[in-house]
Amino acid sequence: MHFSKYLPLILLTLIQCKSTKNSDKIANYVHPLIGTGGHGHTYPGATVPFGMVQLGPDNGTQGWDWSSGYHYSDSVIRGFSHTHLSGTGIGDMLDISVMPYTGLIPDTSIIRSKFSHLQEEAHPGYYSVFLQDFKVKAEFTTTERCGFHQYTFSDSGKAMIRFDLGLALNWDKPTDTYMKKVDDSTFVGYRFSTGWAKDQKVYFAVRLNRPAQSTTLIADKIAIAKQEAQGKDVKTCLLFSAQSQNVVRMKVGLSSANIEGAIKSLDEIRGWDFNAVRKSAEEKWEKELSKITIKTQDESTKRIFYTALYHTFLAPVLFSDSNGNYKGTDGQTKESAADMYTTHSLWDTFRAASPLLTITQPERVDNIINSFLAFYDQYGLLPVWDISFNEANTMTGYHAIPVVADAILKGHKGFDITKAYEAMKKSSMQQIRGTDSYMQYGYLPHDKHTENVTITLEYAFDDWCIAAVAKHLGYSKDFEYYSGRAKNFKNLFDPSTGFFRPKLSDGTWLTPFDPFRSEFGVNPYTEGNAWQHTFFTPHDVEGLSRLYGGRQALVAKMDTLFTIDSKITGNAVPDISGLIGQYAHGNEPSHHIPYMYTYLGQPWKTADRTREIMTTLYTDKPDGLCGNEDCGQMSAWYVFSALGFYPCNPASGEYILGSPLIDEATIRLPGERSFKIKVRNNSKTNKYIQEVRLNGKPYPKVFINHSAILSGGILEVTMGPQPSKTWGVSPNDFPRSMTANH
Repeated sequence: MHFSKYLPLILLTLIQCKSTKNSDKIANYVHPLIGTGGHGHTYPGATVPFGMVQLGPDNGTQGWDWSSGYHYSDSVIRGFSHTHLSGTGIGDMLDISVMPYTGLIPDTSIIRSKFSHLQEEAHPGYYSVFLQDFKVKAEFTTTERCGFHQYTFSDSGKAMIRFDLGLALNWDKPTDTYMKKVDDSTFVGYRFSTGWAKDQKVYFAVRLNRPAQSTTLIADKIAIAKQEAQGKDVKTCLLFSAQSQNVVRMKVGLSSANIEGAIKSLDEIRGWDFNAVRKSAEEKWEKELSKITIKTQDESTKRIFYTALYHTFLAPVLFSDSNGNYKGTDGQTKESAADMYTTHSLWDTFRAASPLLTITQPERVDNIINSFLAFYDQYGLLPVWDISFNEANTMTGYHAIPVVADAILKGHKGFDITKAYEAMKKSSMQQIRGTDSYMQYGYLPHDKHTENVTITLEYAFDDWCIAAVAKHLGYSKDFEYYSGRAKNFKNLFDPSTGFFRPKLSDGTWLTPFDPFRSEFGVNPYTEGNAWQHTFFTPHDVEGLSRLYGGRQALVAKMDTLFTIDSKITGNAVPDISGLIGQYAHGNEPSHHIPYMYTYLGQPWKTADRTREIMTTLYTDKPDGLCGNEDCGQMSAWYVFSALGFYPCNPASGEYILGSPLIDEATIRLPGERSFKIKVRNNSKTNKYIQEVRLNGKPYPKVFINHSAILSGGILEVTMGPQPSKTWGVSPNDFPRSMTANH
């Protein structure tokens, strides 16, 4: 590693550490630049928790590692847009791009400027950078629905701002753009686009703190001598008169429904005090980040932890405007009394990010589920990958189901539970995405659908979730039916190879079979191979062990997973990253695997692997994430694991104890309650749990229930340098599996 590569971030770290000593603010430990390098795909821009506006820089570079619009390795900026995706693998959004520059002639060519990380700052709720080519300092902060720009021009006589509604990067391209001059300091418009979101609509309203001296509207490279312009590529150039203190401030409000909603969004910012709005954004972040506080002697761990927590609060994002309106799945304006949310990367977030929200954001969970149900009302099915209320139909499974099930089973009642259960069942009975063949054969045959092994395993888990809710609601016949479907994973297990492998519709195995093989496109496994997907039975780890002939045999298989050669054969996707043997922490299907050891009576191996992952695959550098952040999942794994527990089965309400990295933590809960974690004798070598006490009493179980956390109390964990011979070895204390432990 070259020291100079990360010198800007190191300097920023020193600055933030200094400010931390002068203040106890948790937000000072958050480094939004973490994850902007490597394959993290995060964005460093300004936003508030779950905000509609994500205002930040775009390099203008095409490519997978620019899915968020920005990558730390780049050296130029092409504009600042108002919507970004956090850590996904497909580039979209980047709506309403704005670029300040110097010049007197309106220009339609590509405008870009060099920048240095030494002149760049990223904090919760704030981003700034100096554009070297134009000598402009650009600063941004936001409210939920309104972005606040502040541009300081060094050249007092050449201040220009250009709106580029035609900016198109990666998957995104505009289909219709419009901008209208209302007066010299007020503008409105929209940008409709297609890409990953086939029908994206963003309406906007602009208000300036000083009038533009002149305005030039350009539609599809033709100057328009009117007050409004429409086309696929509308650009608007604003020229400002010379001033000794040449500062331009600008508010941009958004709505997915209409211009009226965008205008209303402007009201979220009263006056023109940029620092006051920035302070308000920082206070919002401080409030949310303070829901979990930790103590540790390692400053790097604090930076990684709080940045991870920050990342879990970036998505889903607010979608309804200040009038309660939003664009529905049919493209028409809908109305809701409750906040609607979108950007649900469910194949990723159902695993840990969504369960984490039931602890840190219980007040939002009901509205998230209500957003699913609104989607269901309009589309007919629960979302798979909802982006701007478009069904992207990306990735496998029907993983809104475990999120809904988790909310129901944890006692959330702020949504129609009867409708939610109906929606779960209807999604499981759909006749698309291979579900019809899955129901017909009890597995998805390779000759019927690609990604068939992954789909079979994930559908089986989702079906277990429906069975659990059916039992909870007293629907015995549904419980029996879906419990049967939840066992379908067994139909693809090949005892001769020890893997789940593809099977044809005639019941024969697909040959040849290579467990190291992963192919982009036609592949039985989603973004992985047989090694990475064979362990996905989080609802029935005991049942999986019996397929191998017992717990020890499954432990041996998992040991091999972590120690075998990391080679991947075939034309694999770059998502397979963060490899330890064939374990791929950079992609979500592997995330639960280290915790499976605890189901099998060997919790010390969970401790070994989780400590290794936390300390080697997460850092406080720009490439500090070993794979896509994926809307909070990569970070949620770290947050849970550093606290010392993880939802291996994300709808069971059970959190498996691992190896806490922190020395103490406090989770602040509704009703002035708190749940505290105190770790004794913790160190790099003392990583094995020796004893656990809950509220002063010995606690032999290897998991803790969600209800115990929400009730408040103290979890005391004593650590040691060697595995305990007594803690975590009795089947009576194991987590639940669908197949009984006895």
